[in-house]
Parts: sequence; structure tokens; C-alpha cells
Amino acid sequence: MLFDDTYRTIEAPAEGIFRDRGSKFLAYAFPISSDADIKNVLNRLKSEHPKANHHCWAMRLTPDRSIFRVNDDGEPAGTAGRPILNTLLSRDITNVVVVVVRYFGGTLLGVPGLISAYKTATEDAMNKTYVVSKTINDVYILRFDYLQTNAVMKIIKEHDLTIMPQTGGTSCSITIMIRKIAVNKVLAQFGNIPGVRSVYERTA
Repeated sequence: MLFDDTYRTIEAPAEGIFRDRGSKFLAYAFPISSDADIKNVLNRLKSEHPKANHHCWAMRLTPDRSIFRVNDDGEPAGTAGRPILNTLLSRDITNVVVVVVRYFGGTLLGVPGLISAYKTATEDAMNKTYVVSKTINDVYILRFDYLQTNAVMKIIKEHDLTIMPQTGGTSCSITIMIRKIAVNKVLAQFGNIPGVRSVYERTA
């Protein structure tokens, strides 16, 4: 199987809603990039909905979709966080957290009713957001002599690489982003230029 260097996420926050027998389920979807983002989202929603009975959520994180968590926040186990997560799984979306805020309406919905409610509210939010495909990129720092600038820039333009502001002088340094699937090919081309050194910095 070929390496897949793309992933799907949401472009912007979105909201959804579902009502059943007096209970109201408000779904909030947010793009995230770290655990800290989840904490900020939860703090914000708990501040906005202090009288809500539950703030249930699920998240998926990292381009390889390897990190996920669920939280039922007092609802019966498996009736809230898992249905939210299953919606994210079915749509193959990552780097996202969905929080469903529930206001209890006085009538118990039962396990099937809760699962359906949390799933439906989440789907309503997902239907209102825009899903985008992004690439996994490695960030490298290129160091080279000023006389090699034209050769370096030619490769950068050829592969349409993203560059950060550069510094001039007797030597130059450029920070570039290379799509993961093209890293070996691009670095080999830079390696053919005398005096060019590439240093891996991080994956973005």
C-alpha cells in the first residue's frame, strides 16, 4: 500500500442541533491541532452553557488519525462520546473535536434514544461545515552559499514549495515545507547542488 500523505479535517467551526422529548442537544464542531485546544473549547462552552446537564465530546487528532478520545460526562457509558466519535470515523475526519451540550427536558430517552440523539446532533453540525483535504508536510532548513541562490530557488519553484522569510549575507538560510510524499525526491535535487545542506526541523 502506498503511503497516504493526505488527511481530511474541517475548515471552520460549525454548530448543529437536535431535539427529542424536551431535551435539546447542541453540537459544536471545532478544528484543533493539540490537546490544549480541546481544553479551551470545553472551558468556553461550559462558560456559555453553565446550566446544561452534560457537555459530552469526542476528538480525533493527528494526520494519521491515531489519537482519539471520548467523554460521556455523566451520561450512561457509550451513549454519548462514542456516537460522536463514530460520526467522525465514518466521515474520516481528524484534527477535530465535537462537543454536544445537552439540556435535559425531563423525559428519559433510554440508551437507544441517547445514542441516536448524540449522533444526529453531531451529523447536523458536520453537515454545516466544510471538509478540506490537507497534506502532511516536513519542514526543512536549507543552508547554502549566496552564489547557489538561483539553483535553490529553481527547485523551490519547480515543486511549488512554501518558503519562510530568508536571510541574506555571505550565506543564506531558507525554511521550506515539502510534501511528505515528495521529500526524498526534492532533497535529492538539493543534494546535487554543491554546498547545500538540509536540516529536518519538524512535521507540519
